[in-house]
Amino acid sequence: MIKTENLTFHYKQKEHTFHFPNVALKPQENLLILGKSGIGKTTLLHLLAGLLKPVSGTIHIDEVDISSLRTRKLDVFRGQNIGLVFQKNHAVRSLSIFENLQARLFFSKKSIHNTAIDELLKELGLIEYKNRKVNALSEGQLQRLGIALSVIHNPKVILADEPTSSLDDENCGIVIELLKKQAKQSNANLIVITHDHRVKSSFSNTITL
Repeated sequence: MIKTENLTFHYKQKEHTFHFPNVALKPQENLLILGKSGIGKTTLLHLLAGLLKPVSGTIHIDEVDISSLRTRKLDVFRGQNIGLVFQKNHAVRSLSIFENLQARLFFSKKSIHNTAIDELLKELGLIEYKNRKVNALSEGQLQRLGIALSVIHNPKVILADEPTSSLDDENCGIVIELLKKQAKQSNANLIVITHDHRVKSSFSNTITL
């Protein structure tokens, strides 16, 4: 469950204050947030992830007001309950795919089950590359690894920032369906933030900023 109320944010260097619409998602409900560049999409995602603190308003995830958590507790909560898919891959390039997923579980303070990692890699078509170093992966493989890293710890919410912006039509559809499938299997809410209108037909809930 995700619920936001009266969220605002202001960057110190800028005059403009962002005012965001309220969000209310039931368990396993997905949301697409559309908007042009500079409108505050990534700012909203960073607020939802607890990477930024709102100037005003509240953010509840699974009935926890993350906007009121102190830094250490927020870090622990984010690590255990939020999966992030960034535009750029943040995997450790000196590690293999398998080692990156083990590390993600370790830092989430979740049990490391190698068979569960293998199952996820099979699901995402990465099993044959499990021992390949990240710096040897193709862009498509990196994108799938990003999805794997966002769901391996069974988060309550998956936040994806422009996951399709650099993809052709076919791969755009594939990535969105993979995200939706993995969110369903993790019983998580999926929120995709993008300017890519091609994905609009894949979501029943849409907010335009």
